[in-house]
Amino acid sequence: MSDTAPPIVLVIVTSDPRTSPRPAEAVRIAAGVAAWKKAIVRLHFQGPAVLCLSEFPDELMDEDNFTRYLPLLGDTGHPVTVESGSVHLTELGEAPVPFEEADASALSTLVAQATSVMRF
Repeated sequence: MSDTAPPIVLVIVTSDPRTSPRPAEAVRIAAGVAAWKKAIVRLHFQGPAVLCLSEFPDELMDEDNFTRYLPLLGDTGHPVTVESGSVHLTELGEAPVPFEEADASALSTLVAQATSVMRF
């Protein structure tokens, strides 16, 4: 048995979930990878992708992926992060998972710690 740390997969989502199915697919993939418990999955939303955490995902493309898979990512023990100071934070309502704001420096740290980075 190895004492090495598990790999860290950082999923950065920047696409607008109101007009693109890519954010919903990113959430589904991140939850699927996290379910195997072979890697630490970190999820970061930037720009309009912050709306993925909306209380009302029915206004987003492929809303079922958000209602089904976001709660699974919220249970991993690794916080979901969002772009610090995003104008979209005021539009969220009650987010389905806890999240933390991350500025450019914090995002740089997440990227540096990651074994793999996926961008949607």
